Formats: sequence, C-alpha cells, structure tokens
Amino acid sequence: MSFAATGASLRLRPIDVRRAALLAATALALGACVHTPRPTPDTRLPAAYEAPAGAALPDQALDRWWTGFNDPQLTALIETALEKAPDARTAQAVLDEARASRRSQIRQLYIPQTPLKGNASKTHTKILDNSGAAGFTQGGDSESYGVNFDVSWELDLWGRRAAARQVVDNDLAAARFAYEGARASLAAQVAQSYFEARGLAVQLDDARETARINGSLRDFATKKAAAGLIATSEADRAEADQAQSLAQVADLEGQLTAARRTLLILVGRGVDPLASLPVDATLDTPPAIPATVPDALLARRPDVREAQARLASAAGNLKINELALLPTLNLTPGIGWSKSVSPAFPFAGGGGSKTSTTSSAWTLGGNVSIPVLNIPTLLADIDAQNARTRQAAIAYEKAVQTAYGEAENAMAQLAADQRRVEALTGGEARARRAYEAGRKGYDLGLTDLTTTLQSEQSWRLTRTALTGARTQALLRAVQAYKALGGGWSPDSVPTKASSR
Repeated sequence: MSFAATGASLRLRPIDVRRAALLAATALALGACVHTPRPTPDTRLPAAYEAPAGAALPDQALDRWWTGFNDPQLTALIETALEKAPDARTAQAVLDEARASRRSQIRQLYIPQTPLKGNASKTHTKILDNSGAAGFTQGGDSESYGVNFDVSWELDLWGRRAAARQVVDNDLAAARFAYEGARASLAAQVAQSYFEARGLAVQLDDARETARINGSLRDFATKKAAAGLIATSEADRAEADQAQSLAQVADLEGQLTAARRTLLILVGRGVDPLASLPVDATLDTPPAIPATVPDALLARRPDVREAQARLASAAGNLKINELALLPTLNLTPGIGWSKSVSPAFPFAGGGGSKTSTTSSAWTLGGNVSIPVLNIPTLLADIDAQNARTRQAAIAYEKAVQTAYGEAENAMAQLAADQRRVEALTGGEARARRAYEAGRKGYDLGLTDLTTTLQSEQSWRLTRTALTGARTQALLRAVQAYKALGGGWSPDSVPTKASSR
C-alpha cells in the first residue's frame, strides 16, 4: 500500500487507513512471535595448562616475540617480510577491500538514495505547405527542459539499521583479525625457515668435518696398507667412508642453497643473490616462553577473535531476517521543474513569436510495505540463517578448543625438546672424548681402524642428534609463541570498528 501527495495536501480514505492498520498489526504480531534463540558457544577452558609453566615475562614479550632471540638477522628478516612479502601485501589488500566495502555499506545505510534526473530536447518543425491554413500555425524550433530530484528514505522503526550496522562492523573486525593472523603466521613461518637453514648450516659444517676426519683416516690406512701393517681391505673401507662423507657434504650444500632461496622468496627478496643472505652455522638456546593462562587465548589468538566476530555478524544477519517480517515505511519526497519553449506563427512566412511555459512541483509521498505474501519465504530465510549462526557458533567453539590444544601441546613438546637437548649435550661431550682417545690410539698403532671408525661414528651420530634436537627446540619455541597468540598486539585492534 502506498500514498502520495502533491503540493501541500495529503489525503487517505478512511478505509485505506483501517486496512493499513490491520495489515500492520498482523505483521507486527507475527514479527513479535518470531524470535529465534541465539546459540551460546561453549568457551570453557581449564584453569591451567597441563604443561610446564612459562617464565614470568610481560605480555608484551608475545607481541614481537622474535626480538627475544637476540638475533638481529632474524628480526630484520621478519620485519622485511611484514613489509614486503607477497603474503603480507595480499593480507593488506584484503583488509583494504573490507574497509572500502564497509564505507559503501555505511553509505547505503545512512544516506538516502537521491537520483537526480534531467532531460532536454530541441525539435525543429518545417511547414512545407500551409496555403489553406487559417489562424496560427506552429513551426520552427521548440525546446523543453526538465529536472527531477527524488529521495527515498526508510524510517528505521524496528532497528533494522542498527542490526545492519552490527553486521557491517563485525565483518570488518573479522577482516582485521584475519589480517593480523596472516601476519602472525608469516612471522612464524619466516622464523622457522630461518632456523631450519641454520640447522642445515650446522649439519653441513659437521659433514665437512666428518669428511676431513675420514680423509685423514683414509690417508693413514693407505700408508699402513702399503707398509703391510693392515689389510688392504681396511684401506678400501676407509676410502668408501670418505666417498660417502663427501656425498653427504654435496647433499647438504644443495639443501642449504635451496633453503636460503626459499627464505629470500618468503620475505619478499626473491630476486636478491644468495650472497645477500649469509647463514651462520650456530644454534642458540631459545628464549623463555611467557607464562600465560588459557583464558588469555580468547583475547590473544587472532583466529579466535575472528571466529567470535563472525559469530556476531551471523547473529546480526539473523536479526535482520527476523525484522524483515515487520512493515517497512518509506518517505519519498521529490522536487521537479520543467520549461518548454514553442514558436507561434500567424501564417507561413509571417513574423513569428515564441511562447514559454514554466512549471515546478514538489511531492511528499510515502509507502508502507507489508510482506504478507512473502511470509513463508521469509520464515525459510530465518531458518537458513539460524543454521548458519549455529555453524558460526560451532566454528567459534572449535577455534577456542584448537587454540588451547595447540598452546598446551607446543609448551609440552618444547619442554621435552629442552630435556632432550640437555641429555644429548652431555652424551655428545662424552662421545667426543672417546673418539679423541681412540684416534690417538690409532695414530700410535694401539687400536685398529675399525675401533677408531666405530668411536667416530658414535660421536657423529650423537652430534647429529644434538643438532636436530637444538633445531627442533628452536622450531618448537616459534610454534609455542604462535600458539599462545604471539606476533601481534591485541591492543592495536579497536573493540569497535573505526569510521574509515
């Protein structure tokens, strides 16, 4: 049902008013009855992790956790990646898109649709024969102009605009948390690639040292075999061990080269030469992990915050669908102006004149839309959105539980890795001393080559295991920082969306 008025008068017949009131009351009653219960996610968490507690460090230690490693090269690589890496630039572009979409949606919510329409025409009429005409005959050029300015504005009687604003704001908040999560993941990925490269550098140094030792053993074995002190088979075995160690060196050199190139691409420096990324063959002890409680994950983990925002957005859409059952009242005021100019000739060939007509009008209209026939469709839309809201609630619960599991597992595994490093450090020292003693005995002819090689093999295996454990501990520390929600500052994201 709609009504309109021109000028200052606006009239409705009494029967139209009664029908409108009856239909509106029906829609209001139906809308009041339809209120879908909102899902309540289960976000309960244990009071403490079943894992060793971290160190008493400030929460800010998680914001830029990579600085705790005291490695300038690592810090520079991560900061470069956050600025130049393809993943970082893609995340920024996605966030910019979300902000632009929000500005457009906000404009649609609060600024009425105001089409400005204009028209102009010019017509030329040529009289070919008016010999029998009497009176005035129109001919020549005629012109007409017109402008109409119509506005449509919905009166927000039921809170539709507030519900839509809730959806828009939460969609932007979800996009912002996704952006922070992508950057936090990128920082962790860079650190892991960096420590993997340093682990390979240590292994390469060990392999080169093994090749050097095996070369010395081969030379000794060759001399003793030539002197008839040992069998030539032992010299052949030493030669085979040397070839195997050289092959290991070549393999690790290739792996390290590939790791360095991969790291350059990851941080956005893919065109730089490998020489611009030196990798030291050292593995430091990871810094202490800050002590946190499980509830902190609800604020620190960007993926949890994103899931929470998406749940709020889904609930807002559900409210919009429920409000669609209620009547809509639109005001449509408008202003129009037109002018026409036409020639007037008394007879063909005579003197002419022009007549001009100008008119203007304003309208004040309104219409009430009551979705009587669309009620079944609207109820189906409510059921569908309710299902989507439940899905969002389940996704939020899963995000919370996943965050807790990742954090607890990472801290427990890091503690195990640290114990493993401690045990292997002592074992490597003892194995090295045993090898050095055996090597002296072999040089003096007190032990055979087999015994010497066995002691060296034991030492090298222990050293390789220690290198792997140290690398794993560093990787696990990065994983723990990420699992605890490190890599961004929750305070940098406003609780409410900005006006940008």
